[in-house]
Amino acid sequence: MLFSRIVLTTTRIDTGCDEMTDEIDIFQSTLVPKQEILPEDEKKNLLEKMHITESQLPKVFSSDPAVKILGAQKGDVLKIIRKSPTAGECVYYRIVIG
Repeated sequence: MLFSRIVLTTTRIDTGCDEMTDEIDIFQSTLVPKQEILPEDEKKNLLEKMHITESQLPKVFSSDPAVKILGAQKGDVLKIIRKSPTAGECVYYRIVIG
């Protein structure tokens, strides 16, 4: 039997900085869908239209990076608009939890 030996090496690039201080805007990524906080009146209309309560909505943690950037608080509902190859756009809703 023949075995080949693979040697992996890493190269460290010195940028002159000990820490990264620049913040990254995650909403500039094509992988992160558009998100917005739903106003209270639209939130109420959504719950009535779907015949559900807040506890029945899918959840998102307040520690989620997108939630932090948007400034959403516990109890806020996020409207998430995702691109879909078949439907064009799909709208999802999530409620922020502690």
